Amino acid sequence: MSSEPTATPDAAAMAAPTGPVAASSASSVEPQARTSPSVTQASGPSTTPPSSSADPLLIAIVLPQFHPIPENDAWWGKGFTEWRNVAKARPLFKGHHQPQLPGELGFYDLRLPETRAQQAELAREHGVGGFCYYHYWFNGQRLLHRPVEDMLASGEPDFPYCLAWANENWSRAWNGSDREMLMAQNYSDEDDEAHIRSLLPHFRDPRYIRVDGKPLFVIYKADHLPDPARTFARWREIARAEGVGELMLAQFEWSGAGSGADPRHVGLDLSIEFAPDWRRLGGKHFTGWKSRWAMKLGLLPKAYGEHNFFDYNRMVDGVLAKPTPDYPFIRCVSPGFDNSARRAQGATILMNNTPQRYRRWLEAALAWTRRHQPPQRQVVFINAWNEWAEGNHLEPDATHGRAYLEATRDAVKAQAVAAASPDGDRT
Repeated sequence: MSSEPTATPDAAAMAAPTGPVAASSASSVEPQARTSPSVTQASGPSTTPPSSSADPLLIAIVLPQFHPIPENDAWWGKGFTEWRNVAKARPLFKGHHQPQLPGELGFYDLRLPETRAQQAELAREHGVGGFCYYHYWFNGQRLLHRPVEDMLASGEPDFPYCLAWANENWSRAWNGSDREMLMAQNYSDEDDEAHIRSLLPHFRDPRYIRVDGKPLFVIYKADHLPDPARTFARWREIARAEGVGELMLAQFEWSGAGSGADPRHVGLDLSIEFAPDWRRLGGKHFTGWKSRWAMKLGLLPKAYGEHNFFDYNRMVDGVLAKPTPDYPFIRCVSPGFDNSARRAQGATILMNNTPQRYRRWLEAALAWTRRHQPPQRQVVFINAWNEWAEGNHLEPDATHGRAYLEATRDAVKAQAVAAASPDGDRT
């Protein structure tokens, strides 16, 4: 969710990424309809199993940019979806994994219920217990909302979900052109009320994910709100008055202002780590004089000097070395990052990511969650399920097939075994 048409967090500007274009043992971290004395029940059955410290809830972030909308038709050309960026990508050097083309799901359209059902089935089979869909609201105007609203109306698929408000302006900055504004955020008290009322039907849905019995709603950049504490207080007041009860309000913790600060100071309940963490990338590659000379002589690809290259393993090590925050915090992992499909220059590419290295990171995040989180926050986020133009997806591709999904499943199984062992808490 950024200035890109997708509004998803973009790492090209390292100091200030532009952002996205969008349970206790059977008790507290769960979809609304799970059976638990601590969870307010909604009508309708759910077949989703409960979470526990031995089986945390994995929530994968979903980009809804895979269907055309009139606004994108006007801004980017008739029929534009994220697939246009994905398909035009080209390798920048020998062995570069571009274009990253979809595997068994194909170039899908999220307006189709069959597509959404296939996604849910794949996720469930591989240990992902819920989706977090980017939500785009601009002073009463919604964008890219059809898949989630169709899902709400139909009740299908029966798969847990929550929403994350991608509260950034949309401009043309994502593709390296000028900063022509496409859609701006305009905040007001009236808009705060209209916004939260539009979300109440989701919060009441049996599938909606709750943490500690409260509907989870995520704000991408809380520091962009003029008075976040006022906004969040009003939201809570309306939710109570309308019978939804208490809300679980969270922010994605990125590298901007307020990152690392206690979210409770502005009226939030917790922070969710946003991966990759741009503050922990490690040293940039191909910046020394030897590399520059090699590029000048044609011994190294010129792309090494035109884009930002970092090592995936080094980034993971940096993230895992972060001190444990003294405020409520949920961890997040990512299978990779490469947004060269969107950016002809200045892309950010994490090199050397593999399913095995991703599994190592996820296992570590699951172990950290088991050790450090209370029962009501046994949750780990994954960024992302389908950020194809950022090289950041669990969905099967034409090269790796289901390898990243299988790594997810294997990490969950390994941590379940560790949790059941006598020394499980020391892993």
